[in-house]
Amino acid sequence: MDVRSSEPESWLGRYRAGDRAIVWHEIRQLGARLDGAQREGAQLVCDEMARRARRNVEVLVEQLNAEGYRFHSNDDRQEPEVPFFPASGDAEGQARWLVEHFGSVPMTLLSWLRIVGDVWLVGTHPEWPEATAADPLVIDLEGLRYPTDPLREYFASDYAFWLEAQAESDDDRDLFCLPMSPDRLTKDNTSGGPPYGVVVPDGCVDGLWAGETTMPFVAYLNKVFANGGFPGQVDSYEAWQHRSRLAAQLLPL
Repeated sequence: MDVRSSEPESWLGRYRAGDRAIVWHEIRQLGARLDGAQREGAQLVCDEMARRARRNVEVLVEQLNAEGYRFHSNDDRQEPEVPFFPASGDAEGQARWLVEHFGSVPMTLLSWLRIVGDVWLVGTHPEWPEATAADPLVIDLEGLRYPTDPLREYFASDYAFWLEAQAESDDDRDLFCLPMSPDRLTKDNTSGGPPYGVVVPDGCVDGLWAGETTMPFVAYLNKVFANGGFPGQVDSYEAWQHRSRLAAQLLPL
């Protein structure tokens, strides 16, 4: 490989040109050991990733609305939900709070917070009744869906509970997962397991998504968008058609 091609100032250009997998590989290989130029180059890639992700979310919401999809809560009441809250003017403040509280937060997660926003794709499709069982994308990171119940308090209390459990346990291998989404069963109004989210603290550029499987955060997002926002198991040809049609309009990250 040309040594110059892996220099941080080339990452954004190569990412935009389609060399995304290799760029992410090079960035992830550095772990948390980034110098100033590398961190600046990685930040540009993370922000570009988030802009592409926001475009995908906007396209998904628009298309699902056009198809008569009804976004609602994951309970028997099925109360209407706003599917997308774009990042607010306080997103930067939320990013600072996360870093102050957890010490280090992956750059990809902070870019999502500052540029994308909060997403809730749980709902009912008129021609695809199993859609909510296909693990629709949910990411609540800024807490715009809960104006009277600040998400910071939820994160802080969950972390405090984890720290207390760690102090009483002989097993120090347990990692804290910032809870950002119900698991796939809970989304489908079924008793499920622990929430999905990203492991913190973590000084690496790309975070570690802990869900059905554990993978880099951007890899998880790519899986989501490659499946039209519904990355769970589907069992019918009609469901596959719906996902394929939605995914055809989305950008890889």
